[in-house]
Amino acid sequence: MTARRIRSVLVEAWLPVLLLALWWFASAGSTDLYFPSLSAILQQFSQDWLFAHVGTDLVPSLQVLGLGYLAAVLAGLLLGIALGLGRRAERACRPLLEFLRAVPGVALLPVFIVLFDLGAEMKIVLIATGAVWPVLLNTIDGVRSVEPLLLDVAGTFRLSRWQRLRYIVLPSAGPQIFAGARTALAIAVIVMVVGETVGSTGGIGYFLLNAERNFAITSMWATIVALGIVGYLLNVLFRIVEAIALRWHRLQRTRLQPKG
Repeated sequence: MTARRIRSVLVEAWLPVLLLALWWFASAGSTDLYFPSLSAILQQFSQDWLFAHVGTDLVPSLQVLGLGYLAAVLAGLLLGIALGLGRRAERACRPLLEFLRAVPGVALLPVFIVLFDLGAEMKIVLIATGAVWPVLLNTIDGVRSVEPLLLDVAGTFRLSRWQRLRYIVLPSAGPQIFAGARTALAIAVIVMVVGETVGSTGGIGYFLLNAERNFAITSMWATIVALGIVGYLLNVLFRIVEAIALRWHRLQRTRLQPKG
């Protein structure tokens, strides 16, 4: 198992390490204002995002991101289960859902500013509105894809609606729900950055825009690197949670694979 994990890490790490090495040597000694050397960017990154602005910008951004993403997942999950189980309700709501889904979440930013003013509440609602759709639609499809035979067996054993939901519907729809939640996480990060560039006085998005306006190009690149690292770490954390929650699914697929 240890050797397999080492091989997995090496497979994932070799390309980023190679690209960083090429970037390091290609940009060494650069005097271009807009394309500083990687060493200068990393030095600025250590100053800005390891010490100076962690508490004032990074932590508040992560708090807003977490609350908005959690609201999106809960709303998408609950509404998706309800519409997935109620076919008539889903057909009635489908035109409205398709209309709202076609409207980009960031396009509603002026509306949310009017309703919630500039502050954390506006950013949380904006993130939740932008990120809810992958969870909602994947939950509906996941609930609809439950094997009918399982539902027939549940009816034979007279399981209650809650028992059917807990032991049959949610486990069967779990892989699709997590697929939607992963897509929603990437959208939530993007919407968070956009929300912090409008009328905000803090946050990693505000810092990025402020660095651009003040021609602090090295700080701008360092902030982009910080966003990439945050996104990667969030994805790693999500994969860990997904692996724990869907461990049964992975074991089931392993058993069904032909041997030899």
